[in-house]
Amino acid sequence: MQTTLRSLAFGLAASLLALPAFAAEPDLSPEQPDRVRAEKVQAAIDLIPKDFTFVTPGKLTVATNPWQLPFGVYATDNATPVGAEPDIAQLVADSLGLELQIVAVAWADWPLGITSGKYDAVISNVTVTEERKEKYDFSTYRQDLLGFYAPKDSKLEKIEAAKDIAGLKIIVGSGTNQEQILLNWIKENEAAGLAPTELLYFDDEAARDLALFSGRADAYFGPNAAEAFKNSIKADRKLLGQFSGGYPQTAEIAVVTRKDSGFADAITTALNAQIAAGAYGKVLARWGIESEAVTESKTNPPGLPKP
Repeated sequence: MQTTLRSLAFGLAASLLALPAFAAEPDLSPEQPDRVRAEKVQAAIDLIPKDFTFVTPGKLTVATNPWQLPFGVYATDNATPVGAEPDIAQLVADSLGLELQIVAVAWADWPLGITSGKYDAVISNVTVTEERKEKYDFSTYRQDLLGFYAPKDSKLEKIEAAKDIAGLKIIVGSGTNQEQILLNWIKENEAAGLAPTELLYFDDEAARDLALFSGRADAYFGPNAAEAFKNSIKADRKLLGQFSGGYPQTAEIAVVTRKDSGFADAITTALNAQIAAGAYGKVLARWGIESEAVTESKTNPPGLPKP
């Protein structure tokens, strides 16, 4: 997931050019005047361990990988990460009475950075797994979902089970969990004597969307957040069905902190306070990913099993 700024910008621009114009441009300014802010949460502040040392006193230093909306990209200054992940980081910092300091990192660099104390936390679309829990602590804040999407005018109404994909052409990423789900369903349909399903693969997001909207494919099955974000500002596609990213297991996205640092409980309490206050919901709504909301943040819940 280590990507150059140039390729990030090209990928975003290509995906936008492939589709009709935005009804409303997302705010990618570094100032983020509409970012949701929160009040201090004393109960969360009280849970910060007395011996916890922040990277910079008075600041919450959070690492994130600006690679794709709605998670995060670089702002128009080509330096400041903006998106849903920085917005969640802001809620946590505000709750803890700290100034937010966002650090842009490559995906491959966050594990060493958090264990070495280079960052106080990582907020970068990290899924909770049992293997990762051996090395880090987690505070959940979003469901990890996959979604089936089709053009808005598609005659398809739902895809909720294997039988629903019979006879369809579906775009999916190679080597992904969603591909494995489809391959298992195809075998199930073959055994039941149902029509075959054709899987289509595209390396380029713009080419993928062009195939979907030109009728060369019936649906796309992939990470829900990116499609939900597009749909929130374009309203050109519809959701046919959602599944956990770890299907058949449940997967959740979480804030990462150092193992046994004691900081996770403070972050979990901060997130739950903002869920109750409504600020959390406003952040997800700002980026069109309300469907991925959790009703409660949890510290170190069961994660996806080891391979």
